[in-house]
Amino acid sequence: MAHIIVTGNEKGGSGKSTVSMHVATALARMGFRVGAMDLDLRQRTFASYVENRIKYSARHDLDLKSPEFAELPDIRERDLAPGENLYDLRLSTAVAELEDQCEFILIDCPGSHTRLSQVAHSLADTLITPMNDSFVDFDLLAKIDPDTGEIEGPSVYSEMVWNARQLRSQAGLEPIDWIVLRNRLGSQYMHNKKKVGDALAQLSERIGFRVAPGFSERVIFRELFPRGLTLLDLKEVGVLQLNMSNIAARQELRDLIGALNLPGVTVDF
Repeated sequence: MAHIIVTGNEKGGSGKSTVSMHVATALARMGFRVGAMDLDLRQRTFASYVENRIKYSARHDLDLKSPEFAELPDIRERDLAPGENLYDLRLSTAVAELEDQCEFILIDCPGSHTRLSQVAHSLADTLITPMNDSFVDFDLLAKIDPDTGEIEGPSVYSEMVWNARQLRSQAGLEPIDWIVLRNRLGSQYMHNKKKVGDALAQLSERIGFRVAPGFSERVIFRELFPRGLTLLDLKEVGVLQLNMSNIAARQELRDLIGALNLPGVTVDF
C-alpha cells in the first residue's frame, strides 16, 4: 500500500502548500511514484502549484518530475449506501485509485476544520503540521496560560489528531507519525524563539509529536509558485549559480526530507 503523507493544521498561511509541493516533488525526483490531492476545494493552492508546473514544463519542453495529481471524483447522492457519507466516499475512491500506481500519496488539507480534512488525518501514515514560529500559531496545538506560560491542555486541532489516532488504532493500523514543522524560524537568537521551542518540547512529550525545522521566510518561494517550480528545479531552468539564500533553502529541504524518516527514502540531492 502507498504511504500516505498529510499536511494539515487549522490555520492558513503556515506554508502547508509550499511544504506539500516540495516534499512531493523531491520524492518524484528521487524516482518514487507520487500521488497528490488537494482537499482545499475553494483555494486549491497545491492543485494550482501542480497545474502551473505541468504547463511550464510543457511550454519550455522540460522534463520536470511531478506528482500525479488526482481530483476528487464526482459521485451522485443516489449512489451512496445507506448511512454512507458523500465526502468520505469521494476521498476513499480517489485514494484507492492512486494506491494502485503510487508509492507515496501526499494530501494537502485546508486551513480549517472540514469533514474531508478529518477523514484525511485518519488516513495519514505521516502527518506534517507546519506552523509559524510564534505563539500566534502555537494555540493550534495547545492552550497556554498567558501569565505563567504553562500548557493548560490540547487545542481542538490536537484533539482532532487524537481522534484520528484512535480511529487508526481501532482499524489495526500503525500509529500516525506526527511531525510539527517550525516554519519562518528567525536566524538570530530571540527570547520568544526560545520560549516557543521550550513549549513545543514540553508539549511534544504530552501529546506525541516530533519537532523539526521547516523553511525560513524567503522571497524565492513566492517567485517559484507561478511556474510551479521548487528549489530542486533551479538548474533545469537555467539558474546555474545558486546564491547563498538558495543554497541554504535547499539544505532546509534536505533536512526536512531526512526528518520525515519516510520508508525507503534516502536523501540524495
